[in-house]
Amino acid sequence: MSILAKREKRLLWIACVPMTLLALSCVYPVFFSLNNALKTNKGYILDRFGLVTDPTFDNFVTAWQRAHLSDYFVNSVITTGGAVLILLIVSSLAGFALAMLRFPFRRFLFMVILASLMIPVQVVLVPFYRTIIALDLVNTRIGLIISYTAFFLPFSVYMMTAFYSRLPRELVEAARMDGATILQIWWNVMLPMGKPALITLGILNTLYCWNDVLISLLVLQKERTVMVGIAALRGEYTTNVPLLTAGIVLAAAPIVIIYVVFQRQIVNGIAVGAVKG
Repeated sequence: MSILAKREKRLLWIACVPMTLLALSCVYPVFFSLNNALKTNKGYILDRFGLVTDPTFDNFVTAWQRAHLSDYFVNSVITTGGAVLILLIVSSLAGFALAMLRFPFRRFLFMVILASLMIPVQVVLVPFYRTIIALDLVNTRIGLIISYTAFFLPFSVYMMTAFYSRLPRELVEAARMDGATILQIWWNVMLPMGKPALITLGILNTLYCWNDVLISLLVLQKERTVMVGIAALRGEYTTNVPLLTAGIVLAAAPIVIIYVVFQRQIVNGIAVGAVKG
């Protein structure tokens, strides 16, 4: 083995140490929550950081019933699914127009979309809530779907615009010469070619919408989403930590499964934004 190869191997092993520590720091909270969720409240008080010796699933059953997670799961599925579907359709249309078509103020509009990404959600909460009240959308699922669409649309449009900018413009010109309309070009050409970006965008928006607490807390003040619903497991003076962590595990399980299954698409989609505008 050459000296250069040995040096590269040594550097690789050195890089593995901090990466392994980083991976453990990410995995440990998951293990800690699942371990405590299997304990009784007495077992947790006696040994908070020790391994569970007598696992029980009673906490999961109690959390599911006491916090009404079955109803909250339905709310989360409907609002997340509806918002993601609208985001995919609108962002794909907007991305196609901004990347492939020529119309006045196209670049200015794209810069406005980029600028909106820099505005924190907390800054617009007051006018947002007043608008929701004025439109009588409080405590409605459609109100939360519209809210998610409004807040996550700029990122979605930017991502699809970046992806479509990588495709050759000759595709649109060839389709126009064949007599296709703009919508036909989008449906038959751009939408199938944008499938990798749409899959990645759908997964990311699902993560954002499902894990949201702030927007959901403002819009759905009676019927909660699952992430807000687990707050009902906290006591006024004391908290049954194993019961609370069981609720957290139940709420996070679907999104963790989605991430594990589609993690390759998520990683591949990170590079979509690193293209010309």
